[in-house]
Amino acid sequence: MKLKNCSDVLVMGAGPAALCIASELIQQGLHISALASHPPKKPWPNTYGIWAEELESLGMASLLGHRWQNTVSYFGKDVDKNEPNPVLHEYDYGLFDQASFQNALLEKCAGLDWAIETAEDIRFVDQITEVICSSGNTYRARIVIDASGHRSPFVKRPNQGPVAKQSAYGVVGKFNSPPVDKDQFVLMDFRSDHLTEKELKDPPSFLYAMDFGEDLYFVEETSLAYSPPVSWSTLKKRMLARLAHRDIQITKVVHEEYCLFPMNLPLPDRNQSLLAFGGSASMVHPASGYMVGALLRRAPDLAKELSESLSIEPPLNSEALSKKGWNVLWTKELIQRHRLYQFGLKRLMSFDEALLRSFFSTFFRLPKKDWSRFLANTLPLPELILVMLKLFTISPLKVKLGMIGVVIT
Repeated sequence: MKLKNCSDVLVMGAGPAALCIASELIQQGLHISALASHPPKKPWPNTYGIWAEELESLGMASLLGHRWQNTVSYFGKDVDKNEPNPVLHEYDYGLFDQASFQNALLEKCAGLDWAIETAEDIRFVDQITEVICSSGNTYRARIVIDASGHRSPFVKRPNQGPVAKQSAYGVVGKFNSPPVDKDQFVLMDFRSDHLTEKELKDPPSFLYAMDFGEDLYFVEETSLAYSPPVSWSTLKKRMLARLAHRDIQITKVVHEEYCLFPMNLPLPDRNQSLLAFGGSASMVHPASGYMVGALLRRAPDLAKELSESLSIEPPLNSEALSKKGWNVLWTKELIQRHRLYQFGLKRLMSFDEALLRSFFSTFFRLPKKDWSRFLANTLPLPELILVMLKLFTISPLKVKLGMIGVVIT
């Protein structure tokens, strides 16, 4: 076994979460080490979307590879309006330029070498934390941040029953006919006229789609959150049936995307000596599935707190440092907001296809400042409660009953 020099912070992982927190820690002048199962320059496999205004507020709009002003959703014939017309969001949406985003974070991490290792165990010895790897190497730090994703075996969390996961299957490619209008982004297409009566009784799914220009499009069939999750094969079948119903066929596949991540993962045990960030810290938004905005907003505060805590004399041990970090990462307000979102998700998971369409049709009738901040998780707790009450007030009776757990068939 070979012991490595002790660093201030060891970051585990090489995805967006790991790069976000590592880059902010470096800006604080801390001695950082990093460990991951693959090089940090390896391209990220999935696309990351965000409302443009959310990224503009962080001064990072230049990282968008695509931006759409024509943003819409389809919910079929609305139960109240009986209109098939799209909902116009009038709010810009964007996709990160994956390479630019990744390179921007790597540049902020200049000089940091990632050890390409597989962690097998983590132990806490005296003041520090040790990460033991399959190679026999042991890496030491005053505190370790696990940013390796929701599958991490090292982060302790309570067992609160089955974990619901959002799943999606998508294709970037060319088509015999445009699947969306020119320069259009479709957040949710819940139209279900291509489904059989039997399929309508299965967990619902919607199409997320966009025009990339030059006859290139991205279409992705997505389910909200279910346990067990809707399979990729089912989603692919539904997507192809949806397209075929409109006489659309894929003529060239440029890229296939497979997504699967938990939406209601319990919050970690905040008394443990291991700190986490990103998916391993349950930072996925339970209502929208988004996380990158939260990473960018919350990493600076966590890095600043750790920098200040690491300078305290006499030195704090890993347990005390972790406690400081958890208290910043999950404040009492953020915990309460997270619980409200999880409650809402649990209710939505009980909705059938028609009720879900009615719910979302109603949701986007809220003022834009309300629904946009709801989806970004930037509403202070009192405002979040008011928005949820407002949504309940304007909802049709069946949706109201569904929200309180009474589902009429």
